[in-house]
Amino acid sequence: MDLVLIGEILSGLMFFGIIGFLMMGFPVAFTLAGVSLLFGLAGWAIGVFDPSNFGSLPGRYIGFMSSEVLVAVPLFIFMGVMLERSRIAEQLLLTMSKLFGNLRGGLGLSVVIVGAMLAASTGVVGATVVTMGLISLPAMLRAGYDPKLATGVICSSGTLGQIIPPSTVLIFMGDMLSGINSQVQMEKGNFAPTPVSVGDLFAGALLPGVMLVVLYSLWIVFKAITDPDSCPATPVPEAEKRGLWREVAVALVPPLLLIMAVLGSILGGVATPTEAASVGVVGAIILAALRWRLSPKVLHETVVATATITSMVFIILFGASVFSIVFRLMGGDNLVHEFLTNLPGGTVAAVIVVMAIMFVLGFILDTFEIIFIVIPITAPILLALDVDPIWLGVLVGMNLQTSFLTPPFGFALFYLRGVAPANLPTSAIYRGIIPFVVLQMIGIAILFLFPGIVTWLPTVL
Repeated sequence: MDLVLIGEILSGLMFFGIIGFLMMGFPVAFTLAGVSLLFGLAGWAIGVFDPSNFGSLPGRYIGFMSSEVLVAVPLFIFMGVMLERSRIAEQLLLTMSKLFGNLRGGLGLSVVIVGAMLAASTGVVGATVVTMGLISLPAMLRAGYDPKLATGVICSSGTLGQIIPPSTVLIFMGDMLSGINSQVQMEKGNFAPTPVSVGDLFAGALLPGVMLVVLYSLWIVFKAITDPDSCPATPVPEAEKRGLWREVAVALVPPLLLIMAVLGSILGGVATPTEAASVGVVGAIILAALRWRLSPKVLHETVVATATITSMVFIILFGASVFSIVFRLMGGDNLVHEFLTNLPGGTVAAVIVVMAIMFVLGFILDTFEIIFIVIPITAPILLALDVDPIWLGVLVGMNLQTSFLTPPFGFALFYLRGVAPANLPTSAIYRGIIPFVVLQMIGIAILFLFPGIVTWLPTVL
């Protein structure tokens, strides 16, 4: 048998082998590296892989660790954890529930708005879902909300941090697409390609993020009209209405100022994402101090949480580098290239197939696992087919947002299950996210049909 064909078969088996081991519960980073090493050794024995290629790994790892763009990741994580400790989400939720309480579906709308604001100021999905689950879910259930609607709103709103900047997923995606796009353009003879930056991806994701917020809100309004018993009003007592607008101002102004400082400086070209993230860290510390939440204990907990989350993400990235080397050098990229370029329908069909594969992988893999595995394999081919890198990055980001919602491994579902009342069945949480996953698929379809929603703002800026 032809050695090239054997290498392609081994690379395909390695991809499915990794997914199989992950489904059995093995740690992600070690599975990526371990299975890839085993298949690399098998390829060496057969003669389709040269182990000396692993010599490029130290250079890759040093490149990751010295990347100025990726420094923004721990900074944004620190900012998010510190804001969680400052109870900013709690105050926002309580204030918004009073503001919209007189409307049917008002509590649901307040959760969506707060979820969007927390996404734009923290971007930490787990903290957002847990906080809203602890505060809003009991209030919604007491008010007579349908448990499916209540849990669906909380889970979906909590995941907005994956698409609304500053998003750590978009930071990694921007860094990866920048390098891939430069390489692809040089191979096509364009030696002065237009650079792709994380700031471009942030700008491209802003309007799609707002669009998702609008879609969620319209669904709640639709439920309030067609099924008013599922989301009744919760009138606010007259005594609590006094000074409500002052309370709203106190709750809204600090996070809005932080959002303007961080996102405004990036979109306005005043600061890079890393510089803006450092400003966000200082702002989060100041907010915590103003709320009398800043203490050595809180600072220690924030630093430990930041180090833990950052280490987890980067270890997955390091393991994915081993996979990428073995997969590509055994001919896996040729296999994928032939498959995508020979599809009937050309570029449109290739993008649809890649999006479909990512959506299915979202049922069993985490967001970071998917982008570190799939993007290096498919993005070079799609960009070579003249797909806009910013549009592709935002489309992938919105697609992978559903990985937090889709069972059996939807992390937003796990976070909410951990803080939900014991008498709330897990089936209600799983059924509750179905309409919101459909809304996200509608959002993806809109972006697919109207790419200008993504590309307009980066072009203007």
